[in-house]
Amino acid sequence: MSNLNAATASIPVAQAEGPRPLGALTRPVDAEDRIAAAVREILTALGENPEREGLRDTPDRVARMYLEVLGGLHQDPRDHLKTQFSADHHHGAVIVKDILFHSMCEHHLLPVHGRAHVAYLPAGGRLTGLSKIARLVEGFARRPQLQERLTDQIAQGMEDILAPEAILVVVEGEHMCMSMRGVRSPGSTTVTTVARGIWASNSAARMEIMALLKG
Repeated sequence: MSNLNAATASIPVAQAEGPRPLGALTRPVDAEDRIAAAVREILTALGENPEREGLRDTPDRVARMYLEVLGGLHQDPRDHLKTQFSADHHHGAVIVKDILFHSMCEHHLLPVHGRAHVAYLPAGGRLTGLSKIARLVEGFARRPQLQERLTDQIAQGMEDILAPEAILVVVEGEHMCMSMRGVRSPGSTTVTTVARGIWASNSAARMEIMALLKG
């Protein structure tokens, strides 16, 4: 959790690059065929022969892969949070740490992998299952993403459905677009944060929760 040391007492809200729908997009019925055709064209443009033995099935495999790893586009991850229960006996924060995720950088369509930490202060004793929070993270991660937007969408999804008194989301990610190309800096980690509700306005309360995330 040492990467969280980069977080300070003043936590800015992550800014998304333009509006993106939180809900599901419509998947074209011929999506797999269109992606496969595009992959064949890419291979041909690179001077490869997409009909040779090693590549013959690659376009179809890549098409299925994209539809799987970007499947969050065609679902509304907030739906997972609609499974709720009452817990009048619990009045403190709920924290789910180290939620592993895989995403795709929208600038280069290269993988991003890391972990998310989500904390919220329930309102009115309304809680959701711990696994539902992990599914929320997974759903938003399985899209072409910016890490800043992913962090914000997780917080917004929690706010839309649970309406808690406070939310804190921390996302740590390694971007293959930095590790494999360009600056080629493997192991570099980006940390993004979003605080909502009383944890946005009360720095002491926010740092108390941040300490629990780091512990």
